[in-house]
Amino acid sequence: MIELHNIHFKYNTPEWVLNGIDLNIGPAEYILLCGANGSGKSTLGYLLNGLIPHFMEGEFLGNVIVNGEDTRDLTVADLAVRVGLVLQNPDAQLFNATVAEDMAFGLESLGLGADVIDVRLVQTARSLHLSHLLDRSPTELSGGEKRLAAIASVLALDPSVVVLDEPFADLDWEGVELVRRCLRNLHQTGKTVVVIEQRLESVLPEASRCVILENGRVFFDGAPARAETILRERQLIPNYPERLPRTVTDDQTILAAQDLHFRMNGEEILKEISLKIKKGESVALIGRNGVGKTTLVKHLNALLRPAGGYVFVLGEDVRKRRTNDLAAHVGLSFQNPNDQFFKLSVDDELHTGPKLVGKKDEDWIANVCRIFELDELLDRSPYRLSEGEKKRVGLASIFAMQPAVVVLDEPTVGQDGHFREALVEFLRMLEEFGFTLIIVTHDLEFAGATTDRWIVLEKGKVLVDGPPRLYAERMRAATGEPSVNVKECADQHEHKYRKTALG
Repeated sequence: MIELHNIHFKYNTPEWVLNGIDLNIGPAEYILLCGANGSGKSTLGYLLNGLIPHFMEGEFLGNVIVNGEDTRDLTVADLAVRVGLVLQNPDAQLFNATVAEDMAFGLESLGLGADVIDVRLVQTARSLHLSHLLDRSPTELSGGEKRLAAIASVLALDPSVVVLDEPFADLDWEGVELVRRCLRNLHQTGKTVVVIEQRLESVLPEASRCVILENGRVFFDGAPARAETILRERQLIPNYPERLPRTVTDDQTILAAQDLHFRMNGEEILKEISLKIKKGESVALIGRNGVGKTTLVKHLNALLRPAGGYVFVLGEDVRKRRTNDLAAHVGLSFQNPNDQFFKLSVDDELHTGPKLVGKKDEDWIANVCRIFELDELLDRSPYRLSEGEKKRVGLASIFAMQPAVVVLDEPTVGQDGHFREALVEFLRMLEEFGFTLIIVTHDLEFAGATTDRWIVLEKGKVLVDGPPRLYAERMRAATGEPSVNVKECADQHEHKYRKTALG
């Protein structure tokens, strides 16, 4: 169905991103394509639907054959109904006024009738539980909801081959199960599915074949069962060190919310939020997609202002402070790093924040660059990096300012196991220096490795606030049985608590 012959590709840089790829993708295969950050996964995905060579600039050698035709002789529009590509960044794929219009856009471009389009929209939205979002603007959605909408816009085209770049990023456990079930059904109907992913445990049991890239070459191509050992050996599946419960001795309340309410477009997103976070605590903020996690943390540095209630930083009402002033105390790394860039080089991006808050420390910035593996990227534009590289720059730019409170929104998205392990160690170092950490995440294993307190939001309210063991108990009682991974993660964390308590 798809043949790649001696593929070489590089962007406007000296190094080849893909360096001699030979790969055949047959009909009705379910392929997991994985590898370390920078191994060429997304670039290979761009080849499959013609974005390379027709849209992405660079030097391209070799041939990509789809159904017997060279992609050089086809347009991206020609390939759209053959190979559908869900991009890693959903914001790059959603550009209409509503989710329904985004889903209908490709179908209208194909000249399909209104009746056919309506049927496709209803069926696709139902399969991904998106029916209630069809009239919403993509700009109003959470990161996970955008991810599902982007997937729906491609699946509605009913292509023979579906390529998905990080489809499980930003998704809660329900969203992950929805997408897994949807892709499983596609595969069972005879379609070819190619998943580019870092959350490998979500795909390995489903895939029929695993392809591992390393330095732009195919390092492994075979059965997923054989691949798992290799993935662990090469730290593509992280192995986090055991976390023992910490006792925070400082009683200073560094952040607090009191009866916080927030509305957007007439809808109440946050309701009656009250909480206190002490200096030096490490807290995970978790919950379903769309429950208000990102909205809540944007109140902590006054990016959003309460519709009711109060938010305090170091005892002061944030409504009396400017966001620029609060940046010295509360650093927020955005869920989408593209939203926080405003300089033309990575080096300038890393130095701007420290200059702004008066904490320019070259030794510290150099250390951050090393930890986030940015030394080779300093002269590059942050806008021209891969999505995984962008995420690392966004995280590093916050740490470079050394704020007392570090808020990380989905820090593991797009990152391989090696980097996630390194980030765990870095966060533990910050804990030793007294930093306060707030991590918004759906990666519960990462949350278990980095935090001692979990605040769970549900329908804009605090459902659970305490050690991870409370999470499984309350989620079973309030929202039904969570997925096995969720329960196991909380149960394992509780075992560590009991083990420590019993000596």
